[in-house]
Amino acid sequence: MSKPDFSGFVEEIHENGWLVYGLELWQDGKLEAAYGDTQNTRYPIYSVTKSMVSIAVGMASSDSLLNINDSVLRYLPEKYVQAMSVQQREVYKPITLQRLMTMSVDGFPFRPSGSNWLEEALSIPLKEPETRTFAYSNVPAYLTGVAVSAAVEERLDQYLNRRLFRPLGIPDPPCQFSPEGYFYGATGMELTVNELSRIGLMLSREGKYGQKQMLPAAYVKEATSVQQMNREGGYGYFFWKYKDGFSLNGKWGQKCYVLPKQRMMITFLSHLEEGSDRIRESMEKHLLGGNEGNDPVAKNR
Repeated sequence: MSKPDFSGFVEEIHENGWLVYGLELWQDGKLEAAYGDTQNTRYPIYSVTKSMVSIAVGMASSDSLLNINDSVLRYLPEKYVQAMSVQQREVYKPITLQRLMTMSVDGFPFRPSGSNWLEEALSIPLKEPETRTFAYSNVPAYLTGVAVSAAVEERLDQYLNRRLFRPLGIPDPPCQFSPEGYFYGATGMELTVNELSRIGLMLSREGKYGQKQMLPAAYVKEATSVQQMNREGGYGYFFWKYKDGFSLNGKWGQKCYVLPKQRMMITFLSHLEEGSDRIRESMEKHLLGGNEGNDPVAKNR
């Protein structure tokens, strides 16, 4: 593999007028090169937020507070479960946290709506809940987040601040809430490029950051491996498969690529309503030595 051409990638970003806020290239766990605003400003990360929910699941699971193979109904607030019809509870019984995190439940709308998202989500008439089909939606991440919050008995943003962000030196990132006050989980968070890189580094080191094992190595491996096939190459637990590694993806060019074979990590935050495929191809050409491979086209909102 040829040496990464970081300057060539930056030059092509300028030539195409791509709105890239900041970019970092890490090699062997060390920052090799940076471009733009990587540390001073937080930008929307859109569906990278889903990966934060997955991390929260792994932490709560390691504390024996939940089991991803349990039905989501076991962890949702009791008053909402009891308000469901008997028939609707039967529909939801086979929907586990694992199913939600792999986006393998068909029938959810793209995003929650109404004045009470949880009530609305639990009333959706899912037709074949036991059939595994990749169906991307924001609702599964929202439901998973509510379930984790109930399991840990703490608002999920506060749990993430305490267990994930502050230990990584990331002070309380902004986030979005549902009308009834739950952490949205699917989108709405903001980070700097470097803050996202720190999360990627922890994952690339099998859950370890510094001397602290923040997330079980077994969970990281499972969550970032293909658990549900799709046309983009595979999906884990709110992570996307990418080459020999994985990626954290937002809808308009918010990326953290973790590539074990190359011992490399690439993080950038951008705003590209069109052309995200082109910047990925440029990244592969200049930093990975080719444009082969796949990149998830996540319709993340």
